[in-house]
Amino acid sequence: MNRQQLVSEIKKKRSFLCVGLDTDIRKIPKFLLTMEDPIAEFNKRIIEATHEYCVAYKPNLAFYEAEGVDGMRSLEKTMKAIPSGLFTIADAKRGDIGNTSAMYARAFFEHYNFDSVTVAPYMGSDSVKPFLGFQDKWVIVLALTSNEGAFDFQFVESATGEKLYEKVIRKCNAWGDASQIMYVVGATKAESLKNIRALAPDNFLLVPGVGAQGGSLEDVAKFGMNKDCGLLVNASRSILYASSGEDFADAARSEAKKLRDEMDVLLQTNGL
Repeated sequence: MNRQQLVSEIKKKRSFLCVGLDTDIRKIPKFLLTMEDPIAEFNKRIIEATHEYCVAYKPNLAFYEAEGVDGMRSLEKTMKAIPSGLFTIADAKRGDIGNTSAMYARAFFEHYNFDSVTVAPYMGSDSVKPFLGFQDKWVIVLALTSNEGAFDFQFVESATGEKLYEKVIRKCNAWGDASQIMYVVGATKAESLKNIRALAPDNFLLVPGVGAQGGSLEDVAKFGMNKDCGLLVNASRSILYASSGEDFADAARSEAKKLRDEMDVLLQTNGL
């Protein structure tokens, strides 16, 4: 999916919601466990219930890899269940030397046909550039994450006062443009979004941390929205596990619609 298609979908649906498919087999409703593939069935029902209110889905690879071969089959079925026209994110956080990154890129872009993949930039250009050679595919670079451990490294300053996350953004902007590169910026760090927008005015930002982690959607939009919206705000647990009963899909739909309605207002407020 290219940038124009993504922006068009946001405007059409009045939403910049990304549903995170962090599907934990230990948390899904018990009645699903008797089915042939409980994870795929859970995801299918979540997707059917929420697709009209979101523009993206983000399977977290760890939750599928944890189930071995069966989990990866569930991932393939999940990808087939996502309607065309929706943006897909492989939340894999890969990052390795060039030849290994090239294989990761082939896996996610060619085999699984994701639109994008999250990448850890710690190893520098080797870990990012191999993902940039695919048409209409995106690299989503970890810049400023929502976890408490972000303060261990991401805010460390150089002798010139440049924070590490700022250097990551500046470096990556030299490797690709805003039609190829997005950045992960946690909603719990919303106060830093203004600074990040100065560094990356045109890039899309993938923003986790709204919902169960307590990030403010209003603050994210206030400091992070640009002329094309420029945001994909992820919610996972608050949607997936809105109910543990047989009504889980209906509860997920209600939660997704609530977020979409809030996003519609924020888009209008920002002239979109």
